[in-house]
Order: sequence, then C-alpha cells, then structure tokens
Amino acid sequence: MTDHLFVSDAYARDAVGQVTELTQEGGIVLNASLFYPTGGGQPGDSGRLQWNGGNLMIGTTIKGRGADIILVPAEPVPLPPVGTIVTQVLDWERRHRMMRMHTALHLLSVVIGKPVTGGQIGESKSRLDFDMEDAPSNKDHLDDELNALVAADLPVTSEWITGAELDARPALVKTLSVQPPRDADHIRLVRIGLGDDCIDLQPCGGTHVRSTLEIGRLRIGKIEKKGRQNRRVYLHLEDS
Repeated sequence: MTDHLFVSDAYARDAVGQVTELTQEGGIVLNASLFYPTGGGQPGDSGRLQWNGGNLMIGTTIKGRGADIILVPAEPVPLPPVGTIVTQVLDWERRHRMMRMHTALHLLSVVIGKPVTGGQIGESKSRLDFDMEDAPSNKDHLDDELNALVAADLPVTSEWITGAELDARPALVKTLSVQPPRDADHIRLVRIGLGDDCIDLQPCGGTHVRSTLEIGRLRIGKIEKKGRQNRRVYLHLEDS
C-alpha cells in the first residue's frame, strides 16, 4: 500500500521513498508517493528518481492495485531493486500548472452552474463538459466572473466525510458520469472559500493551489456542442 504524500502536502517537491515492488511492465511502486497518479481528469505527475548509484526520469504515474501507485519510467533503463531508498523529485512547474488549472475548473463549474459530464486537465488549456442545451451567450461576462473569484483570494482547503455522509448529501456531487474517489469509505471534499464566503464544496481527489489568487488570470476559450444536451467549455491560463 502506497502512502499518498500529495494528499497531505501538494506543495512538496521532493521526498524519500522505498521501492516495494517492480511491476512486470517495468513500473516502480514505492511505500510513499510524491507523484499524483492519472485520475479525475488530471494527468499523472512526472519527474525523476535518484538513489545511490542511479537515477531515472519518470514519464507518468498511474494507479495500481488498491492504494498502490505506479511510477512509469520515461524510457527503458535499469530499475532500482526492491528495498532501495530513493529520492523522488517532482517536475514542480508542470505539477503547479496542473494545480492551478484543476482549481480553475472548480471555479468554472461555479460560474456555469450546470452538472458536469466530463473534463480534462492540461498545463495551459483544460475543459469541462456540461449538461446544458444552449451555450453561454456572453463569454466576456464569464471571464469577468471567473477572474473576480480569482482576485477574491479565496482559501482552498480540504476535509473528509464518510460515504454515508456523502450519500445523505448527493447535491455535493457535480459530476454525472464519474463517482467520487473513496478511500476506505472516506471521501475528500475540496472547499473554496470559508463560512459565508464558501462558493464551492465538492468531492475531489486531485491537487489544488492554496488560494484562488494563485491561479492567475483566466480566459474562456472555445465552446463546442458535443450532443443535444452537452456543451464543452475550454479554459485557458492567460500566462501560457
């Protein structure tokens, strides 16, 4: 079982781990992973591993059995044997852009205000699909709403509830096609804003920035029709 270090501290850039398994496909399982695995529309982290006598680049990260996380080398190279103590070094600039974009998509779900049918996170351009028949009529107004929430410097925090508590509050789930990640019947909620200033609270297992101000300026991109009742809305980081 891999300890998910990115949950307790999404800002950690390096960490020590021990190799517990090498998969048949050439992946590496550690006892504790700094690297976020592909899931919830967010790509897996990349970076590198270093150990006494070796190093390798990690191309991506995926989920394994149960809570295990598999680090996938960028190219075929000799792997550290089971039991080796390694230092994990995250591609921090890439991860941080994913964090900014993931939190930005939560803001997009707030200003659109419709159920989410899908999504994908990228470093500079991301998208959410919404269950709505007509496209928003004024993208400039959406831009203004989004950037007002960014400028409000709202704190982004997390908390945990049980599966039974979530079942009793189904309105927390905005996604129609994907069930929230459950960790031993505990579900992580991501909250944007506090008290009367809370604008969003929903299940999410991804990595996020600490404040909306950290996202930077946003811009709504293309809006596509993806079915009679489905619209795809693209979102851009303006500094990309």
